[in-house]
Amino acid sequence: MSFHAFIKKVWQFLWYEDSLLSWFVNLILAFVLVKFIVYPSIGLLLSTAYPIVAVVSGSMEHNGQSFDTWWSATDWYTQHNITEEQFSDFPFKNGFNKGDIMVLRGVEPKAIKVGDVVVYESSRHVNPIIHRVVSITQKDNTYSFATKGDNNPTADRDIVTEAQIKRTGKAVLRLPYLGWIKIGFVEFLGGVFS
Repeated sequence: MSFHAFIKKVWQFLWYEDSLLSWFVNLILAFVLVKFIVYPSIGLLLSTAYPIVAVVSGSMEHNGQSFDTWWSATDWYTQHNITEEQFSDFPFKNGFNKGDIMVLRGVEPKAIKVGDVVVYESSRHVNPIIHRVVSITQKDNTYSFATKGDNNPTADRDIVTEAQIKRTGKAVLRLPYLGWIKIGFVEFLGGVFS
C-alpha cells in the first residue's frame, strides 16, 4: 500500500467511519491536539503558562446581585480605602461565578493595578487562586500583592509575590459557564479513581 493510499484510509477512518473505535481515536486525537498544540500556542501568544482557567470556587461570586446591591452589602472595601467609584471601574466589577472560564494574559508585576484580577499559585491550595488585587507594596523594585475574593469576608492571609504571578497573569476575558465542562470531568474522574 502506498503512503498516499494509507493516508486516505486513515482519513476515511477518522472522518467518515461511524464506529466506536473511530470515535475513541478522534477523542484521543482531539485531547492531544488541544493539550500539546492549541493550549501551549495560546499560552505563547498570551505570555502565560495558564492561558485559560476554569473558576472552581465561588470566592468571586456576587450571588446574582446587581453591583449596587452587592456593594451596599459589603463594607470591607471602604474600610480599606477603596471607594465605590473606584471599584465600579475595576475589571469584572460584577465578579464571576464558579464554572466560568477566564482567559489570562501574562503581565509584568509593575503593570498590575489595584482592582485587577490575578491568578497565582499557592502552596495552600491544589488549584491556582483567582482573586482581586486590593493593595500593592513595592520595596526595592519588587512588588507584592494583597488579594481578596469578592465573596470572601476578609483578604487572603498570604501576600502574593511576583514569582507567584509571573507564570500565570491577570484575567482579561470571562466566558460564562464553559468551565463546568472541566469541573464535571474532573469530579467524574475523581469519583472513578478515588
